[in-house]
Amino acid sequence: MLLLGAALAAAAAVVVALLLARDEPPAAEQPRSLLVPEGRRSAQVYASVDRALGLAGGAARKAATAPAALPLPAEARGNPEGYLFPATYPVLSTTTPEDLLRFMVDTAGKRFGTAKVAEGAKAHGMSVYEAVIAASIVQAEADNPDDMAKVARVVHNRLARGMALQMDSTLNYALDRSTVDTTREDTRSTSPYNTYARKGLPPTPIGNPGDQALDAVVRPADGDWLYFVTVAPGDTRFTADYASHQVNVAEFNANRRSGKP
Repeated sequence: MLLLGAALAAAAAVVVALLLARDEPPAAEQPRSLLVPEGRRSAQVYASVDRALGLAGGAARKAATAPAALPLPAEARGNPEGYLFPATYPVLSTTTPEDLLRFMVDTAGKRFGTAKVAEGAKAHGMSVYEAVIAASIVQAEADNPDDMAKVARVVHNRLARGMALQMDSTLNYALDRSTVDTTREDTRSTSPYNTYARKGLPPTPIGNPGDQALDAVVRPADGDWLYFVTVAPGDTRFTADYASHQVNVAEFNANRRSGKP
């Protein structure tokens, strides 16, 4: 009888432990992270979201292009390019593409919606959306963050003079590539992103800029520069003189031919 009583008591203890365990809240899920670097194009962000969520390719793009899916400015006309803000985002098992993309656009809205940005854009004759377009070019063209304010000044100076921007980055966007080799044939493209043939800003951003690039646009460096070329990593030459620019371009080409970075 003593053995039976002990066995019953042990069984009862197991049942109580199971009941108590059942009442305990489940352990909180530890989120994973999705990093969106500065300058990534929307197509690249969509692919990153699909991979992070383990979804078939195209799921994030479909979510982004659904009618009224994202809180974008009217000027964007439903195109989220430029508003998928670069940052690190948490990912849970329950996260959907809509969740992540909306988080990015909401973050962009907060970063781009400040009085400093609005006033800075207006001071240069731009809307906030146009400032984001310019920032996406600065993000793509600057060799390093220190050059961003100078590149932004070149953009402003050329726009003010009615000059074509002639930015390789916009052509690369049109041709879905990334290269420093631009041919004469490339510059004959009929794309609205061909800033060799068309004056003014392209119709949309060409990537998703970060805070530094946008700050450079609303607060550019002082200078009369109209041209720039990165002759070698860390050595970007800015000038207002076309002949000097041609000398710099020749040095860049010589470096390329010699196999220098």
